[in-house]
Amino acid sequence: MKLSEFKFDLPESLLAQHPAKNRDESRLMVLHRDSGKIEHRIFKDIIEYFGDGDALVLNDTKVFPARLYGNKEKTGAKIEVFLLRELNTEIHLWDVLVDPARKIRVGNKLYFGESDMVAEVIDNTTSRGRTIKFLFDGSDEEFYKALHDLGETPLPKEVIPRETEASDKERYQTIYAKHTGAVAAPSAGLHFTREVMKRLEIKGVDIAAVTLHVGLGTFRPVDVEDLTKHKMDSENFIVPAEAATIVNKALDAKKRVCAVGTTTMRALESSVSANSRLKPNNGWTDKFIFPPHEFKIANTLLTNFHTPESTLMMMTAAFAGYEFLIEAYQLAIKEKYKFFSYGDAMLIL
Repeated sequence: MKLSEFKFDLPESLLAQHPAKNRDESRLMVLHRDSGKIEHRIFKDIIEYFGDGDALVLNDTKVFPARLYGNKEKTGAKIEVFLLRELNTEIHLWDVLVDPARKIRVGNKLYFGESDMVAEVIDNTTSRGRTIKFLFDGSDEEFYKALHDLGETPLPKEVIPRETEASDKERYQTIYAKHTGAVAAPSAGLHFTREVMKRLEIKGVDIAAVTLHVGLGTFRPVDVEDLTKHKMDSENFIVPAEAATIVNKALDAKKRVCAVGTTTMRALESSVSANSRLKPNNGWTDKFIFPPHEFKIANTLLTNFHTPESTLMMMTAAFAGYEFLIEAYQLAIKEKYKFFSYGDAMLIL
C-alpha cells in the first residue's frame, strides 16, 4: 500500500488536548468485522463484549518523566533534553534528543535547575540526537529520583502543544503501569479503571501482561510513499511465560484474545511460534505492520483513533480492513470522536 492512501482531513478541534473527566467514560466505537456493523458506546460498556475464558492482553510499560530542561554552560541558553533510553546504567549514559540542536555540540555541558545534576555531550547520533553522560555524585537510587523530580510528563508536543499540568502525571499513565521504560503512553490502556478491570475478571476474563517500552519511533512520520521501504525504530519488549500460557489457552479454546493497543499487538506479533501460538520472549522488535497482514495471535483489538499517515493507523487498518477503517474514521469525524493519546477508543471485533 501507499502512504497517500492513509491521508485524511482531521479537524484540529478533534485532537484531544485533555483526557475525559473519568477514564472509563470516554467514547467507544465498536467495529464488527463479520457484519460491518458499527456501534457507538461508552468505554465502560466494553465488559459486554467479553466473557469466560477470553483473554485481555495489556502492555504494562510505565512512562517516565522523559522531558528535562537544562541550561548550557557559559551562555545559559535553555535546552530541552528528551531522554530516549539509558545505554549504560553504571555511567549513566543516555540516548537523547535536544532542542535547539544547533546549539549543542560534543563537549558541551548542561546544568539542570538548582540540582547537582550535570550532563556532558559525548556524541552526535542524528540531527537532533545526542549521547550524553550524566555526572552525578550519589547513589543510583538518588540519581533516578533526581531525574524523576526534574523530568516532565512527555506529552507528544506535536499534537498536544500545551504546557503539562500536574494531572498529566497520573492521567498519561495506565493504572496497571509497572515496568519503567516508555517515553510515550500505551494510550489504549488509559481508559481502564480498577472497576472495569474487576468486572472483567468477575466475568471470567483472563488478564495477561506483556511489556513493550514505547519509544518516540512510534510517532516518527513515514516519509516514503512505498510502505515496504519504511523502517521502524526498535523497541524493547518482554513476553513472560505466564502471558503466553494465558493467551494460548484462550486460542486453543477458540476464545477472544484482545490486544489492548497497537504496542501490545506489536509485541504479540513479534513472538509467534511455528504453530501460530504465543511464545515467551525478551528482545527488540522493529516489526512494521501494515495492510495486508495476517495476524497470528490476537483476534480482537482495542485502540485509540490515530492521526493521518501514522504507522498506528496503518496497523489498525491491517486489522480492521482498510476500507472498513476508512469508513469508521469518516464516521468518527462526523460524530466528533476525539483522536490521539487522550482521545476516544475503538474496539475491533
